Amino acid sequence: LMPQLYRKRLIPEECIHLKDDIILSVSDDYIITKWNTLNPKTAFSNGLSLYVLKKGWKISKFLDDNGNLVQWYCDIISTEYNSDSDSYIFTDLLADVILDSNLNSRVVDLDEFATAFESGMISADEITSTLKKLDELLSIIYDGRFSDFISIIEQHK
Repeated sequence: LMPQLYRKRLIPEECIHLKDDIILSVSDDYIITKWNTLNPKTAFSNGLSLYVLKKGWKISKFLDDNGNLVQWYCDIISTEYNSDSDSYIFTDLLADVILDSNLNSRVVDLDEFATAFESGMISADEITSTLKKLDELLSIIYDGRFSDFISIIEQHK
């Protein structure tokens, strides 16, 4: 039996059961899923996500209808696991990194991150934790080690 996965967002505030996501692999370190977009987009329609549980990242490969890479999208997340219901709630902490097919990166949504703090949705501790997770992810990208995570995802196409 596979765990239940939920995506919690702060802006807009929502918690969605990812009931249609297909779980390809579960371990102590990773959960890998295959999914179709909840709200269809023109640029991409489906993809794969690697939840890096111990690092607080969700690395997603966004694909178009033909299975071509559109971009890599990395969310900084917090994870709550409930053993009674075997469920995970992944909260999107708003600071994101987008990489194109050449692995050129840009950090996005820091304005939303600041707004969430100003409005009391996230605490000072969560700010600190998020920035540390973001820094570690960016270091891996800048050092050319992001391909290690691409390889993990590619094994589960």
